[in-house]
Amino acid sequence: MPRPTSATTLQRPDLKALLMEFLEKQAEFIGIRALPYFDVEEKEAEYPVIPVEALLNVPDTKRRPRGNYHRDDYEFETDTYNCVENGHEEPVDEVEARMYARFFDAEEVATNRAMATILRTQEKRIADMLFNAGNFTAHAITNEWDNNHYSDAIPITDVNTGRQAIHDACGLEPNALIIPYKTFHHLGQMSQILDKIKYTYSALAWDTIGPKVLAEAFGLDQVLVGKAMYNAAKKGQSVSLSAVWDDEYAMLCVVKDGKDLKEPCVGRTFRWTRDCPENVLVESYEEPQTRSEIIRARQHTDEEIILTAAAYLLSNITT
Repeated sequence: MPRPTSATTLQRPDLKALLMEFLEKQAEFIGIRALPYFDVEEKEAEYPVIPVEALLNVPDTKRRPRGNYHRDDYEFETDTYNCVENGHEEPVDEVEARMYARFFDAEEVATNRAMATILRTQEKRIADMLFNAGNFTAHAITNEWDNNHYSDAIPITDVNTGRQAIHDACGLEPNALIIPYKTFHHLGQMSQILDKIKYTYSALAWDTIGPKVLAEAFGLDQVLVGKAMYNAAKKGQSVSLSAVWDDEYAMLCVVKDGKDLKEPCVGRTFRWTRDCPENVLVESYEEPQTRSEIIRARQHTDEEIILTAAAYLLSNITT
């Protein structure tokens, strides 16, 4: 029976179905929704950034008979991206795969573990970039969005303050709110939120208020809830689970999922399609010396903040 050599790496489209199923189950990964993909053919290059003033100028456009129409141009700025490869491998020992076949599919488990590792590290990169007072000015709210302030918290007012700030800074209308999982549950119990939705969703219990209902309450297109957790302990130490998205922050921002870089938004994820046309590419190769099949998941991306004025970082979210 023909068999690839150990040096042959095979892309595994048959495992792509596992990836899609995995992504549907792992809805906690919201980073690539906050910074949507922009596919590029070069690993690193410059990209144009349209300054805010070029979008908002108000010139004199009056034309006299036989006169010329107003003309104008603009100078754009440039920034650079540099896609970096991230990858993770999981060995599937042939003997162990056969021994435990009646309990689970070792190849499927290895694939899910490899993909989860790549997606979780990407999520952490994006969360650390966005929920970061060094990258964005942090605006501390007065009454925290937690269980100590269900009656006096004013999350809608706080968000509207951010909405006005973004509009004043760049003329854009924010369309997304990013919140941690803990904050998501608190918001559904706050008086200001419940008062906003009580006539539309009069029979809705607080624990059934989902992101779509919250988005309606805030007047936004979407509320992105970061559910991802990670082990903050070093290898060999006891497990110490932490939230990827810091519950001290929330972010109101402009998100654009399109192919036009001239559309201003908080940021993008550049994806080098010549090497990795998908967010996570799954491959496998044989390792004869260990009688194992190696499952590899990898990606080639660069997550970039493009317009800081298109975001409003709220801090002091929890007590």
